[in-house]
Amino acid sequence: MSFTEPGVPYTAFAQLLESQALDAHAVAQFRAIMTRESAADPTLLQLEGQVPVRWFREVYPELDAEQATKLGHAFAEHAQLTSFGPLSVPLISAGSVAEIMELLTYLPLITTAVTTRFHPNEEGLTVGLTGHIGDSDLDCLIVTYCGAALRRLVQMLVGDESIVRLHTSWPAPTDVDQDDARPGNMVFNAPMTFLHVPTETLNEVCRFSDPVAYRLAIADLREALEHRVGPTSYSAKVRASLDEAAALKTCRTVAEELSVSASTLKRRLHEEGTTFRELLESSLLERATLRLLDRSMSVSEIAVDLGYSDLTNFSHAFKRWTGRSPRQFRESCRSW
Repeated sequence: MSFTEPGVPYTAFAQLLESQALDAHAVAQFRAIMTRESAADPTLLQLEGQVPVRWFREVYPELDAEQATKLGHAFAEHAQLTSFGPLSVPLISAGSVAEIMELLTYLPLITTAVTTRFHPNEEGLTVGLTGHIGDSDLDCLIVTYCGAALRRLVQMLVGDESIVRLHTSWPAPTDVDQDDARPGNMVFNAPMTFLHVPTETLNEVCRFSDPVAYRLAIADLREALEHRVGPTSYSAKVRASLDEAAALKTCRTVAEELSVSASTLKRRLHEEGTTFRELLESSLLERATLRLLDRSMSVSEIAVDLGYSDLTNFSHAFKRWTGRSPRQFRESCRSW
């Protein structure tokens, strides 16, 4: 698998080309790109092959959030249990929805386009979804596909009564009414993009449960993830370090982890178009927002969980990022 640019599993892409989700013109364009880039089927079918997400921008040059949402849903309707490379065997053999959701931990093995952030709570499991393509509309496409495909797979393995609801931070397409979207398990204009799975759904039993196959597959995935080549850019390395932090980190602290000087790290980040502060605030905002959706945690507990020793400092920082205090933000999210 190449990690030089965000991609999606080739198996899923190949099945999409054979489906009815794409018209003949789009398929021809994708095939032309594959020929141009010497990306023949045998090459892409190699274990863990990825297709660059940028191909979708080339085929859909006028793509916006509205079209991306519709395409993401249309593509997800053709997702199969065999679409996701090394995740396919444990997916089919999972014993419960909770075990299916555990597979999102290993998402980096099949795509570098989306990252997940987990927050279990008394009401179930909330999973933040973040696109990393550098194109907001392509991020919308891939995140919609990821969330909608997962919902489809859960329904295939458990039943249509299962509830996996995708909340998106962007508006509904003009021909989709918000009230109509809720029964379809998609909610628009949410405070952030996330999946929510209620506790009762997490506990539902899958149809093809095979504990031995699942356990062996998870062991293989864990080993593969441990040996996977890590992020190559400094911004990706810094962000990974910050996301895993149990306390607030400084530029100097992270630089020491990466065996470079603080000045060198700052220079490398500048060359990549970002700063340590931007990466730190982005990480903290995502983590804070996810926790504020959980009403079992107090704002004080969230501040401590994020590494702040003082609630006032956290509140001031959050208000600087969003224009609202944590309590005001939580109040605005009552419907979610």
